[in-house]
Amino acid sequence: MICASLVAVVIATATVGRADDLAVSRFSVEGLSGWTPKSFKGTTDYRLVDDNGRTVVKATSNAAASGLVKKIRFDPVTYRYLRWSWKIDHIIKDGDEKSRAGDDYAARLYVIFPGRFFWQVRAINYIWANKLPKGESLPNTYTAEDMMVAVESGPSQAGQWITEERDILADYRYLFGEDPKGAEGIAMMTDTDNTGGSAVAWYGEIVISTKP
Repeated sequence: MICASLVAVVIATATVGRADDLAVSRFSVEGLSGWTPKSFKGTTDYRLVDDNGRTVVKATSNAAASGLVKKIRFDPVTYRYLRWSWKIDHIIKDGDEKSRAGDDYAARLYVIFPGRFFWQVRAINYIWANKLPKGESLPNTYTAEDMMVAVESGPSQAGQWITEERDILADYRYLFGEDPKGAEGIAMMTDTDNTGGSAVAWYGEIVISTKP
């Protein structure tokens, strides 16, 4: 999966003002309004479902790869804490973070950063890893501008909702060795095109905050 193609769809963005919390998604109120599909091979099905009384996005992929992108410009020095929840049915059996043939993930969330030219666009790709140990990071096999961070790993917590929080600013400094010049989008993707497998994942609401 050429991840640079996904982040390249973020061109025109909406700028947000100062608030403690920035609601990237409010699925229960807004549905999928503002989320733009981006297909690479086939179509991962994203739809709103009720999960124990809350509205979430269910993603189903069968040998396909497509994502949803939300164009939103914010300052990650101020809005540095990303929070979300997710759940997977299972990891990708043949998934392998270190090979292009295994570059598939049941769930991943991108934070997209601008570049002067499209090939300079960077992303932090928070993944539910197949094999990469939790907490480790490495460049995507297609481009070093897309750094992958294993927020969860393996099948032990499959079937359970997990709530995550990441310090975007600290992660960017560690991964790229400098401060970001801004951020311009969030994307979610469940993909199985390289392995030809299948995956089911659920994504809860996404918030960026000024405070942990």
